Amino acid sequence: MTKAEGKTFDFLDESHINPQLLEIFDFDSPEQYIKTETDEFSAVCPFSGLPDIAYVKIEYYPTGGKCIEFKSLKYYFVSFRNVGIYQEAATKRIYDDLKSALETDKLQVTTVYNIRGGFETTCIEGSFS
Repeated sequence: MTKAEGKTFDFLDESHINPQLLEIFDFDSPEQYIKTETDEFSAVCPFSGLPDIAYVKIEYYPTGGKCIEFKSLKYYFVSFRNVGIYQEAATKRIYDDLKSALETDKLQVTTVYNIRGGFETTCIEGSFS
């Protein structure tokens, strides 16, 4: 919860992010490059209580023999919607949860947040090395 100009905004803590929503299926093509993007990611700034809206790009090679089912990824992203989490931490959390689910080191998550207060923020976690 945060207060801004006499108003109170309530939000949830990070325990409400639900990686169990991620559904994985077997996929035997470790050299295939997979990229998925959305501009429908949102969470809550724990400082201001205001929404943080971002474009998210996920790139990976299924070296662990697994792929993410996209509808489940959408539900997973929705679990962030009312959670107070900093932009950098949200990017790292998405990366960590996907890395664990996909069992690959060839994963990169990029978030580009809408401009707020004159600042454009891009966060990148992971690499293809």
